[in-house]
Amino acid sequence: MRMLDGRSAIVTGGADGLGLAFARRLAAEGADVTLCDIDADAPDVAAAMDGPGKVQGLVADVSNLDGLRRVVEAARDAYGGVDLLVNNAGRWRRTPMTDSYDKAVEDWDFIMGTNFTGVLLLSRLCIPLMIERGGGDIVNISTYYVLPARSPGTNAPETDLYNASKWALNGFTQAWANALEEHGIRVNALCMGAVDTPMLRGLWDGDPPVELVETWMRPEQIAGLLIDLIKDGRSGENIGAWVGEPVELGPRKPAHRTVTG
Repeated sequence: MRMLDGRSAIVTGGADGLGLAFARRLAAEGADVTLCDIDADAPDVAAAMDGPGKVQGLVADVSNLDGLRRVVEAARDAYGGVDLLVNNAGRWRRTPMTDSYDKAVEDWDFIMGTNFTGVLLLSRLCIPLMIERGGGDIVNISTYYVLPARSPGTNAPETDLYNASKWALNGFTQAWANALEEHGIRVNALCMGAVDTPMLRGLWDGDPPVELVETWMRPEQIAGLLIDLIKDGRSGENIGAWVGEPVELGPRKPAHRTVTG
């Protein structure tokens, strides 16, 4: 029997990049996966996966509550509920301090709606279903920016809103881990550096230098880290992954360093 046989998982932003790697690995471990994405190809991406877990795909914007309700209802109707939630969908853009007020407000809505509000909305919809099934896992996809720096260039000044959205996830990760422990629900975050995804490649208009790409982590490595985290059973931690270092859980942190690292 596979580790996740009979468990139902939702993965946001699941049509490409990290989300696609998460969905594939969860299905390979036996989970029945509901992936959603703003990409119209999400249903076709899901249909092309070969399990052994079942996979369904929906087009949905995580900043839209009605869309999220459809996603949760689809997981419940097809697979009986929700056991695992991977809050992977994310948006990034440069937001220099010299931008106009109106541009800054527009960027706030664009980034926070997906990276933060969407996490709140979908998690609150899934938590009652997890409680009904005796527990579960919520994994928030964050960034190494929220951990002590190991190299220059973290928290770049032109990405203040993206940075803020990921720092804000710390509050959800730690508070929810404490509040939901009695229900058997574990809450963690994966906080990685450069991973070869369409979003990261977009910084170079899709054509980054080959020598740079060779240093990046691969989505499959982070998907393996996700499975290791679920197997491990810890809760309330920011799990880091850095370029040039082993991609592994590492020892459990003391309580006062679970989120701060």
